[in-house]
Amino acid sequence: MPNASPDCHVETVHGPVRGRRVATSSGSTVAAFLGIPYAAPPVGALAFDAPMPPTPWTAVRDATEYGPAAPQVGYPEPIASILENVVAPGDEYLNVNVWTPDPAADSLPVLVWIHGGAFTRGANRIAIYAGDTFARDGLVFVGVNYRLGAPGFASLDGAPENRGLLDQIAALEWVRDNIAAFGGDPSQITVMGESAGAMSVAALLSSPRSVGLFDRAIMESGNGISAATVDDARRVTARTSEILGVEPTAQAWASIDADRLLRAQTDTALELSVNPDPTVWGESVVAAGLGVMSFMPVVDGDVLPDIPISSIAAGGGRGVRLLAGWNADEFHFFLAPSGVVAAVDTAAARAVLDRMGASPDRFDDLVTAGATAGDALCAELTRHGFSDPTRAIADARPDDQTFVYEFGRHSPVMGIRAGHAVEIPYVFDHVDDAHSLVGPDPDHGLAERMHAAWTSFAMTGDPGWAAYRPGDEPHLLV
Repeated sequence: MPNASPDCHVETVHGPVRGRRVATSSGSTVAAFLGIPYAAPPVGALAFDAPMPPTPWTAVRDATEYGPAAPQVGYPEPIASILENVVAPGDEYLNVNVWTPDPAADSLPVLVWIHGGAFTRGANRIAIYAGDTFARDGLVFVGVNYRLGAPGFASLDGAPENRGLLDQIAALEWVRDNIAAFGGDPSQITVMGESAGAMSVAALLSSPRSVGLFDRAIMESGNGISAATVDDARRVTARTSEILGVEPTAQAWASIDADRLLRAQTDTALELSVNPDPTVWGESVVAAGLGVMSFMPVVDGDVLPDIPISSIAAGGGRGVRLLAGWNADEFHFFLAPSGVVAAVDTAAARAVLDRMGASPDRFDDLVTAGATAGDALCAELTRHGFSDPTRAIADARPDDQTFVYEFGRHSPVMGIRAGHAVEIPYVFDHVDDAHSLVGPDPDHGLAERMHAAWTSFAMTGDPGWAAYRPGDEPHLLV
């Protein structure tokens, strides 16, 4: 954290916290309060339970350093060379980071960030997720951690479903109850997520549990289709339990140490990626997981009454203004660095599309028009997993409530182009902290424009371009 200066104090509903003043790139200062618990540590008897309030404290709690992250393993290469992934063990990982222009301010709009990472990786403490730039420009920014992987999303006997989503809801309730003490307005909350975070936003839009907790939402590179049926989710749980050698129950899994559970979770994910057979894993897991997710939200009839797009089409999230979009080359991020884009042939690409339930017709048209099999495969997977589902959400919502974009700025890194996650440092105006992702010569003007649009949307509900109507093209950000 750069250039920290004297302490500042805030009283939360659970106890007092001490943060630090931090210098920003513009020369101003903002206040950062880091690693504040919003729920009790999910360990022991609480490991697979719904989130519970933290134990209150009376002494001033230090909140000047980041807290721990949810249990996870680092990205494999070559992705590890592109994306930062923080492995920071500790029980109190259900925490939030708050960045504010001034705790003594009054009724500032609030932006709540839910990180991505395929529901198995990520943390609120990653450098490009720092909220100093949003606080610099007049927002109170909150970064959220939540349970990932099996602890957050495995479907188990004796445990509530969607514990990771319940954590996010608990964090939003914490914001509602505490943000005024940091200068924020609890009636002006925007929830924002990318990738699995955007899929979480879609789930929150459709969940009756989150009604009234936010009035604006931002989805970057997400969709409304990534949710499994309970029966299919139980297939993933059953296989993980076989690897662990225990029964698929919350009681049995709570006796397993975190490292052993992570190994079994990783082995399950590898098996699914190598053999994404719907007869083994269930059709919803294979289709909704996009080939990279084994644990994800579950349609439980409570937290998630239906697949998010179906709930949204039925009126879920009505009245919440939405900014949603995708990156032009999403799947180049997943397939170019490993060499798949360069190596795949037409037959293999068609087989991948068939496993994903995607039509090969447009793929064939792209190849006929001169695209390589790898580029055409990425284009169709991007359409299947991101652009078409995002359009479907926009089409299902009332006119004048949704703003749609497509991000097209190419990164020169490992052929990822305008791939998955490339937009994040532009949104946060942290491109100089992300050269491994955006390259050594990022477009600072685009970062300023995108950051200003996201800030404007969080403040006013308007990013600066026309609202979407069915059939419209997305607003291009290049």
